[in-house]
Amino acid sequence: MTQTREFGITVYGATGYTGRLICEYLHLRYGVDGEVKWAMAGRSRAKLEAVRDEMGIPASVPLVLADADDLSSIKAMVANTKVVLTTVGPYQLYGSELVAQCAAAGTDYVDLCGEPGWMHQMIAQYQATAKQSGARILFSCGFDSIPFDLGVLFLQEAAKQRFGAPISKVKGRVRVMKGGFSGGTLASLKATLASATKQPELIKVLQDPFALTEGVSGPQQPTGSVPQYDEELGSWSAPFIMATINTKNVHRTNFLLNHAFGHDFVYDEMLFTGPGEKGEAAAKAVAADRSMASSDLKPGDGPTKEERDNGSYDVLFAGSSKQGEMLKASVKGDRDPGYGSTSKMIAESAVCLLLNPEAASGGIWTPGAALGDLLIKRLEKNAGLTFALEN
Repeated sequence: MTQTREFGITVYGATGYTGRLICEYLHLRYGVDGEVKWAMAGRSRAKLEAVRDEMGIPASVPLVLADADDLSSIKAMVANTKVVLTTVGPYQLYGSELVAQCAAAGTDYVDLCGEPGWMHQMIAQYQATAKQSGARILFSCGFDSIPFDLGVLFLQEAAKQRFGAPISKVKGRVRVMKGGFSGGTLASLKATLASATKQPELIKVLQDPFALTEGVSGPQQPTGSVPQYDEELGSWSAPFIMATINTKNVHRTNFLLNHAFGHDFVYDEMLFTGPGEKGEAAAKAVAADRSMASSDLKPGDGPTKEERDNGSYDVLFAGSSKQGEMLKASVKGDRDPGYGSTSKMIAESAVCLLLNPEAASGGIWTPGAALGDLLIKRLEKNAGLTFALEN
């Protein structure tokens, strides 16, 4: 990026539920006149002004008019900022042109995408362009998939220090998730299912754990699709709905880091339900639950501030060395995963890109592969996350 850009970060979708929280966070954490100069973007100036006032953000924070249906406005927004942070999804419906413009203009990009079919397409179409322009494009910078992507990375770095080698098989287990999913996540899921109905070839992409590793595959992976009891960890586990996207991002991180976790790396993700008959019954109930498919939750719907503040999550990552010694790590967040913590994670991802132009070259990255320990440190310092070894 050689030309002068007026803004460091532009929050596109600032009037939406999550966009508001991101703007509030940037204001409270970074102010207006500090090292992070940021702007609010959306379709309506009146709505932007109303949200700015409602969130207690000073009038000096600039407003940018941009609409997914108006290509000239998207080009102008992209050309005048160093990082675009977008919450405008489902991305497969509203995000493709924005990725194209950022890749062409050398503008860094972060989103909250949990749509692996679309991500697969974007990598195929714009990886080479982003490499050439220097644009660093990061998908999945919220609860899907930062705690999981960085959690595995954190565990593997500890394994290399302790054992001298990475762990070939890692289990991700959600121990606590208080706060639930966002309306945007549900809308993305429904859009993905609709796309798969129209494009049967997309089903193979969705089922492939290596769908984001650009033609490079690996060993057979556990599906995590049925309840199971884990002797090592002493608990029943149930299928975890976000495993489909998280596992793909973890494998992409391994791929982008030249297989730093090993060519034989195996990873699966499930939801702890506890030991004994009670844990087994809970696991079977979770596996049979289809409530998300019938939910009327919409993008923009969300919990109250009290509900966000009382939310939390705790994810365990466990694996054993070749000598059989187990290593465990946890990632914990201090807000509900879908909104309170996600808004902080994506904001810090954008700030990390802005303040660390040397962190990665151009291309389509994962947060773990591009930012790694830089982002872990920011999340621990500013965003209420903790990364810790448990033994």
